[in-house]
Amino acid sequence: MRHLHLPRRGVLLGGASLALGAYATLPSGGSAADRVAAGVQRPRVPPRVRLVTDHGAKPGDVDALPGFLAAVAAAADAGGGRVIVPAGDWRLDGPIHLRSRVDLHLEEGATLRFTPDARFYPTVFTRWEGTEVYNHSPLIYARGQTDVALTGKGRIEGGGRDYWFTWRPEQRPDQTRLRQMGADGVPVDQRVFGLGHKLRPAFVQFIDCRRVLIEGPHFEDSPFWVLHPVYCDHVTVRDVSIRSKHLNSDGCDPDSCTNVLIESCRFDVSDDCVAVKSGRDQDGWRVARPSSRIVVRDCEMNTDIAAAFAIGSEMSGGAHDIWVERLRVPSAEHAIYVKANLDRGGLIERIRIRDIDVVQTETLIHFTTAYHSWRGGNFPPTYRDFLVENVRCERAEQALHIVGVETAPVQDVRLSDIVVGTVSAPDAIAHVRNLQLDRVSVAGRTVTFDSGGVA
Repeated sequence: MRHLHLPRRGVLLGGASLALGAYATLPSGGSAADRVAAGVQRPRVPPRVRLVTDHGAKPGDVDALPGFLAAVAAAADAGGGRVIVPAGDWRLDGPIHLRSRVDLHLEEGATLRFTPDARFYPTVFTRWEGTEVYNHSPLIYARGQTDVALTGKGRIEGGGRDYWFTWRPEQRPDQTRLRQMGADGVPVDQRVFGLGHKLRPAFVQFIDCRRVLIEGPHFEDSPFWVLHPVYCDHVTVRDVSIRSKHLNSDGCDPDSCTNVLIESCRFDVSDDCVAVKSGRDQDGWRVARPSSRIVVRDCEMNTDIAAAFAIGSEMSGGAHDIWVERLRVPSAEHAIYVKANLDRGGLIERIRIRDIDVVQTETLIHFTTAYHSWRGGNFPPTYRDFLVENVRCERAEQALHIVGVETAPVQDVRLSDIVVGTVSAPDAIAHVRNLQLDRVSVAGRTVTFDSGGVA
C-alpha cells in the first residue's frame, strides 16, 4: 500500500481558481518533446544478414516456424544480426520469440500468418490487463532481451476475429479470477492460465526489454492488444499501420515503460489507438513502475469505440512526463481520454497535448474517475498538471467532460485555443481545482468556468 499516491484532500464542487502556478513544471512541447524523442535509443544490431530460407523455412501452406526460430537462434548465437523474411506467404504454427541483438525484417510482399490455435501458444510470463500472469504467449514475444527489432514493409496477420475474439463472451470467469489474484497478492508463479482458459494473448509483446524498435509492418486482425511493450526502456514504434476491428484491439499500449517514441503511425482499431498504462489496482501498486518520458506524435488515429489517445484505465503505477503532438483523428469515441476508477489509486501528472485535429467524436476531452469495472475500492486516482492546447474539432456530442470526485478533484488543467464546431450536449465539469480556459470556443461561443460551472 505504501506505493499508493493518495490525493490531497479538499472540497471543490464545480469551483475553480484561475490563479494557476502548476504549469511551469514541464514545457508544453516542441523542443522539450524533441529532446525526449531524440534521446530514445535505437537497437544496436550488427550488420550481419541471414535469411529464414537458409534455415529450412518455406512459404506456402507448410509450417515455417521451425526455420524462423532456427534463424533467430543462429543470429543471436553469432552475436546478433538481421533475419530477413523474403516476399511470400508464411504459415507459422506458434509464436516467434525474439532474442537480443536480432532484427526480424519483413521484406515488402512478405505476409506472416499465425495459425489461430491455442495449442500452439505455450504459457509465458506476461501482463494481462495490468495484472501479472502466466498465459498464452503473444504471437511475437521477447522477455528480458536487449536490442530487439521488428522491421520492414511486410504484413502480419493475427487471426483475431474468427478465432481468438470468439473467446470474449467466455472470458469473464478467468478475467475475474485473475483480478482477484492480483488484489489478494497471490504469488505470480501461481497465476497460471493458458490452455483451457479464455484470456487472449497480445499480438506483439516485448516485456522487460531495452532498446526496442517496431518500424514498418502492417498489423492486421489482432487476437487482443496489438503492440504491448511492458517494463521496457527505450522503445520506438514508427511508421506502422494497424487495422483490427473488434473489441480490445488497442493499437499500442506502453505499459510501465520509459523513454518511448510513437510516431508516424496509422491506427484503425476498435479500441484505444494509443493508451498509456502502468498496472491494475493492488498488482500495479506492488510492481510500482510508472510510465514516463513518452512522446506520441504525427499519427492518424481512427477508432469507432474508444479513444484516440488515452491514459488508463490500468494506471495504478502512475504516468508522468508525456507529450502528445500533431494527431489527426478522423473519428473517435473520445479524442483525449484520461480514465480510471476508485480502485486504481495512482498519479497522472505533467501531461502536454497540443496540435490535435479531430473530425468527429462523442467527447473531445474526457477525464473520468468512474470508469467501468469498479470493484468497490476507495482509492481515487490523482490527476494533475495537464496542458491541452491548439485543438480543432469539427463535430462533437460533448466538448468537455472533466469530472473528479470530492476527495480527489482533477487539478491544474489548462485548456488553450480549443475550437469545437458543433455540439449536441452540454459540458460536464465538477470536482475540479484550478481549471483555466483560455480562448475555448464551442459552437461559436466562448466557454468560461466559474463557481457556477460552465457559462
